[in-house]
Amino acid sequence: MTTSQRPPDGTSAQRSLVGVDVGGTKIAAGLVRADGTLLTSLVRPTPAAEGPAAVLDAIAAAVLDLPGHEQAEGLGIGTGGVIDRDSGVVLSANALLPGWAGTRLSEELTARLGLPVAADNDANVFALAEQTYGAGMGCRSALYVSVGTGIGGGLVIGGRLLRGAHSTAGEFGHIAVPEATGLSCNCGRTGHLEAVASGPAMTARFRELTGSDNADGLRHVAALAETDPGRAGTDGAAARRILAGGAAALGRALAGLVNTVDPERVVIGGGVASIGAAYWEPLTDAFVAELLPGPSGLRPVPAALGPRAAVVGAAALVLEGHGGAAAP
Repeated sequence: MTTSQRPPDGTSAQRSLVGVDVGGTKIAAGLVRADGTLLTSLVRPTPAAEGPAAVLDAIAAAVLDLPGHEQAEGLGIGTGGVIDRDSGVVLSANALLPGWAGTRLSEELTARLGLPVAADNDANVFALAEQTYGAGMGCRSALYVSVGTGIGGGLVIGGRLLRGAHSTAGEFGHIAVPEATGLSCNCGRTGHLEAVASGPAMTARFRELTGSDNADGLRHVAALAETDPGRAGTDGAAARRILAGGAAALGRALAGLVNTVDPERVVIGGGVASIGAAYWEPLTDAFVAELLPGPSGLRPVPAALGPRAAVVGAAALVLEGHGGAAAP
């Protein structure tokens, strides 16, 4: 069922759920129908510097301020870090949310709101959203990749989103690639895909080569990549070279994953994936060049839900059986 369809009253798709996306700077909350329709939403700042209890209080306050929240049957949370899907505990997290590791999200928010709560990593939430309501609808197997500040995603096999034995399945940004040899990754190691193909990595490389310190970051790089297409030695040429290098590294890594698991579809989303042909064309070319004969006809496709994926996917966690894909 697509998000634009309106099922008859009384069907299961009329159920209401709350989805919340928790980041280092903002909390986005939305009331979502079980067919994926986003009914109401709001955004609040994240009081990250005040610690986990303050963030939990802010999440609860956002839910209570959400129009129609009293209709909700459950709450889904997507956030950065490694999350134990079954217990709703943050196993590890980065510095954007100080002290977040160890937080018992499901338990604490159920105590505050009286709702059943499901929690997961934000990249898994993106994958679940696209699998349930977006570009992967109807697929029994699919590879989902979100490229932005970092690189993450999810793998669906047999209709189930895989979490892995240690809740780290889908950490595609930490695949070792030769293009990143010697480059530092956010995880503290070197040589990972994220160190060459994420938005900040490509922006940093552009600044290093050109001396630019434009505040628009990758948007500036992408705009330059569309200028002076025939001229070498310009900032536009540097932008195209850097975008192509990062995109090609991602394309080759994804092709290796496709050759390993043979999915029906590859879906790419996130802010970096929306910058246009200067990124998509070298990504696709590198991807196709590495495919085995069997999946050689596969091409990556863009994610369908855009910014809605975070909240809608979080709500879909409530519908999902532990370890299984959601279905309205």
